[in-house]
Amino acid sequence: QVQLVESGGGLVQPGGSLRLSCAASGSDFTFNAMGWYRQAPGKQRELVASITRGGTTDYANSVKGRFTISRDNAKNTVYLQMNSLKPDDTAVYRCFADYYSDSSPWATLRSWGQGTQVTVSS
Repeated sequence: QVQLVESGGGLVQPGGSLRLSCAASGSDFTFNAMGWYRQAPGKQRELVASITRGGTTDYANSVKGRFTISRDNAKNTVYLQMNSLKPDDTAVYRCFADYYSDSSPWATLRSWGQGTQVTVSS
């Protein structure tokens, strides 16, 4: 099982920035995609951003132009740079990794990070 450890959340004022990181540990795995979902109280969970093995990125419309997802394949780590933060960005952010074991390539698995709180408030 791939383990994910994420960090970088916190309290920031509107217009500020944060960078989230999500590091995957394990061996003999191939990652298809990594990224973040977020969920705020009373709202549905939404996909914030993702990046595939091939480098294709996807963003929620609400964060396009403000958030940037990137990866360091050598470290199996993905980063989410969040700029121009708004109160509506307040949520628990949880990273995910979709992957398969090289010994069982027919099955795609998903691991989740522990979640990190992002609060945007003045």
